[in-house]
Amino acid sequence: MSVTVRVPAKVNVQLAVGGLRPDGFHDLANVFLAVGLYDEITVTPTAPTEGPRVTCSGPDTHHVPLDRSNLALRAVDALALRHGISPDVHVHIDKDIPVAGGMAGGSADAAGALLACDTLWGTRTPREELLDICAELGSDVPFSLVGGAALGRGRGEVLTPLEVGGTFHWVFAVADGGLSTPAVYRECDRLRERRGTGSGVDDVPAPEASPVLLAALRSGDARLLAANLSNDLQPAAVSLLPSLDETLAVGREAGALAALVSGSGPTCAFLAEDPASASDIAVALRDADVCRDARTATSPAPGATVLRAAV
Repeated sequence: MSVTVRVPAKVNVQLAVGGLRPDGFHDLANVFLAVGLYDEITVTPTAPTEGPRVTCSGPDTHHVPLDRSNLALRAVDALALRHGISPDVHVHIDKDIPVAGGMAGGSADAAGALLACDTLWGTRTPREELLDICAELGSDVPFSLVGGAALGRGRGEVLTPLEVGGTFHWVFAVADGGLSTPAVYRECDRLRERRGTGSGVDDVPAPEASPVLLAALRSGDARLLAANLSNDLQPAAVSLLPSLDETLAVGREAGALAALVSGSGPTCAFLAEDPASASDIAVALRDADVCRDARTATSPAPGATVLRAAV
C-alpha cells in the first residue's frame, strides 16, 4: 500500500509586501506561478501507533529536517487530527525543488503529504477543508496544492485563480546555502525604516496586484510579463546575500528578458524568450560560477497530483 504525489515549485512574478502588522505578519499581493520543478512524496503505512516518520533523498537533503518540525509531518498530523485517526505513515520525499531557495519546497512537501495521506486513508476530505489545513500550515502551502497561477492575498493563503494564456520559459539559479524567510522579512522592515518611510501598516501602501502583469499572464506575453516582474523582498535578500547582484547581472547579460530573486531567495529567476534562450542562459550562469546550479523549467504547472496509488 502506497501513494505517490507530485508537487511543483513556484515563482512569485509579483510579490508586493505591505507594512508589518501587529501580529508580526505582512499583508501581501502575491502572484504565484507554479513551475515544472517537482518533489515527489510517497506515503506508506507503518505499524499501528508507530506515528509518522520522514525520510528524504535528492540534492541538499541534509538541510531538510527529519523530525516533527518537518512541514510534511505537520501536514500528516493535521489531517489525522481532523479525522480522529492515528498518523501511522512513512513519508518519503524525493526532492528536486531547491531547499530553502524561495521556491516553496517545504510548502510543496506539506501539500503533497496532505493529498497523499488523504488518498491512502480514503478520508476524501473536501477540497475546501484541505485548503483550510494548508493555510494553517503556512502561507505558501495552499498554492502548492492548487498550482497553475493564482493571486494570494492576506498572508498569501487566500487564493484567486488566474488565467494564463501561454507557456513561459524560466531559468533558476540555485545559490549555495539558503536564506531564512523570517530574516528576509525583518531585513525588509529594517531597510524601510532606514529609508525613513517606516515599516508599519500605516506607513506602507496596501499591496495590490499589477493589472498590467495580470494582463501579461492572460495573454501569454513574455516581454510584457518581463517588464512588470517585481519583488519587494529582493532588496532585503540582496542585502543579506550581496552575491545575488552578480548572479542577476550575469543572467541579464546572457539574454534574460528579466531577472529577479524568487520569493525570499536566494534562488534567482530569469524569464527567457524561448527554450533555446533558456538553455543559453543556464550555460552562462554555470560557466560564470555565480550559482551552484542552473535549472530550466516552464510554467504554469499543475498543483499536487496523485501519480501512483496502490491502496
